[in-house]
Amino acid sequence: MALGELERAVMAQLWAAPGPLTVREVHDRLDRELAYTTVMTVLGRLAKKGVVRQERDGKAYRYVAASTREQLAASLMLDALGDVGEDRTAALVAFVDRVGPEEAAALRAALQAAPAPTGLPEVPQPRTDGEERGPES
Repeated sequence: MALGELERAVMAQLWAAPGPLTVREVHDRLDRELAYTTVMTVLGRLAKKGVVRQERDGKAYRYVAASTREQLAASLMLDALGDVGEDRTAALVAFVDRVGPEEAAALRAALQAAPAPTGLPEVPQPRTDGEERGPES
């Protein structure tokens, strides 16, 4: 489940808000000319996807992100991994090869802090010297 550009803009407003927002509040915070009904449709689609929660407030609804930006990104990454078939390891290695040294260090630290999974192959360590990984590694 990927998010479109307008959905991401709406989510940015919800994440930045101190609490749930109405359609009007989201509409007014967006830096673009959109019809109110367009924003209402986007929020409705996001609610159906489970990305936002609708909370009844009198005759209107208020919307709040169902998860943090980081949790949603992790969920999208897992969805993408599900689309690569059985060779998830190759996709993970390709991802790690493309991140910078700081992100690679953060991933390494998170993996070391996490409980060891059982029955899964060992994940190769990314190179930190900036050279491309060859087929033998």
